[in-house]
Amino acid sequence: MFKNRIIVVTLLAVVAAFAAAAVATPGSGAAGVVQARAKLLVAVDVKVKIDDKHQEVIHVPDSKDTVIQQIVFEPQGFTGWHCHPGPAIALVKSGTLTLFDGDDPSCRGKTYSAGQAFIDRGQGHVHLAGNPSATERTEVWVTYLDVPPGASPRVDQPGPGSCPF
Repeated sequence: MFKNRIIVVTLLAVVAAFAAAAVATPGSGAAGVVQARAKLLVAVDVKVKIDDKHQEVIHVPDSKDTVIQQIVFEPQGFTGWHCHPGPAIALVKSGTLTLFDGDDPSCRGKTYSAGQAFIDRGQGHVHLAGNPSATERTEVWVTYLDVPPGASPRVDQPGPGSCPF
């Protein structure tokens, strides 16, 4: 009986993974390379307070792996809609990056230039990032907090329907 439940749960997980992949929105012209990954050896409780018109506190009570990734966007390259398991700190090293928030019904992106940084709250926050330039590449470095051991720092998502892309 217990073995049958494990088989059913496993099959449901596989079907869900394929269903998510089928509705995910693929990116184009953006390539990410994980530069480093490490496990925190002691329990770490991370709190980040963001004050952008309204205060938001991101709380990670027992942070898992930390991952650092370099992402290079070709001219007009973009990520596709996705989210992260935990908070992410992004630094724009060169070029410009426009971030579209899946919760924004007006689909107005926010553009960041070289030398600027932003924090994504993670935990299911759906977004898409893209290079608005038709001629220059954009390079972004991202530190992801609270990534489950062995998992990707990115989780593909379907488009939210608030943007025409």
